[in-house]
Amino acid sequence: MAQSRHDDQVVDAVSAEPEAAEFDRISSESKRQRERAGNGSAYGVRTGESDLLFFEGILPEESGAVMSDRSIKEQTDLCLERLESLLSIRDAAVEDVMKIEVQLTDMDGRRAVDEVYQAKFDGTYPPRTTDGVCSLPGNAAVQLDVIAADE
Repeated sequence: MAQSRHDDQVVDAVSAEPEAAEFDRISSESKRQRERAGNGSAYGVRTGESDLLFFEGILPEESGAVMSDRSIKEQTDLCLERLESLLSIRDAAVEDVMKIEVQLTDMDGRRAVDEVYQAKFDGTYPPRTTDGVCSLPGNAAVQLDVIAADE
């Protein structure tokens, strides 16, 4: 049984119960999509009457095969080309991108990703989060999750 000392009191770590934090919930607890949500492809979803488009798991693919043997720069370019293709199917463009989440298996490749990102978005950069991950499907070095607005 683990014990810890805090303020000169011995606390039994197994039986100590954490206090519940109370907060106002802004969002709905439901994870269900709105009615009439349509799946645009394997990677894109439009939610109901919303103008938001969600794309997940965009990998550096050509003809359905992950190009994991390419450099991080080439893989990033393939991901962004794939994003452009998915956006065009929905009559949207990279200018409609609101946020990008980038997953990298090697954070040392971030500078190469930045170069491709800057060239693709030409000065108007949507917010971006870059996370390091252990692995990605198909041994890819990069993967994108994107939110866009179809206006």
